[in-house]
Amino acid sequence: MNASVAYMGPRAACIGVLLACVCEPSLYTVKAILILDNDGDRLFAKYYDDTYPSVKEQKAFEKNIFNKTHRTDSEIALLEGLTVVYKSSIDLYFYVIGSSYENELMLMAVLNCLFDSLSQMLRKNVEKRALLENMEGLFLAVDEIVDGGVILESDPQQVVHRVALRGEDVPLTEQTVSQVYLFSLHPPSGFEFGGNFPN
Repeated sequence: MNASVAYMGPRAACIGVLLACVCEPSLYTVKAILILDNDGDRLFAKYYDDTYPSVKEQKAFEKNIFNKTHRTDSEIALLEGLTVVYKSSIDLYFYVIGSSYENELMLMAVLNCLFDSLSQMLRKNVEKRALLENMEGLFLAVDEIVDGGVILESDPQQVVHRVALRGEDVPLTEQTVSQVYLFSLHPPSGFEFGGNFPN
């Protein structure tokens, strides 16, 4: 064997290690999902790794991201070594963040799935007030789309369907009066009302 081929200098070894780290495929695609209002304040944030371990660091990152993106028409930004895809709607800014070498199309698929799911759940009224009134649906939708940074679903129809199913699993004692009323009008097949009720 040729000696020059067998020995890699420290620089070549370092480049080889970097390429192996960068090019190694990973299921952990998403680092964070954020929803900010039109002042840059957090409405929803879910971080999937420890890039920003403290709330103070997270809020500083969120302010930075908002300041760099809220006046631009593009959909992708590279910021602090991260790939950021984003979209706005009325008074909301949606962000999906991945590493700098992450596929932007994958991140955009997550962003579009989240936005389209919320649009269906909120009856195309994707704005701050409607979102704040339906935060439980938002949490369920995000959990259906991404789990621990791994993309689970990119079809908004499936997400909305699963969120609706999970909403049916809520015990009657934790549902609103209107939800209980709707349940009484359309009970699941095989369900019978009954029991001993006090007079």
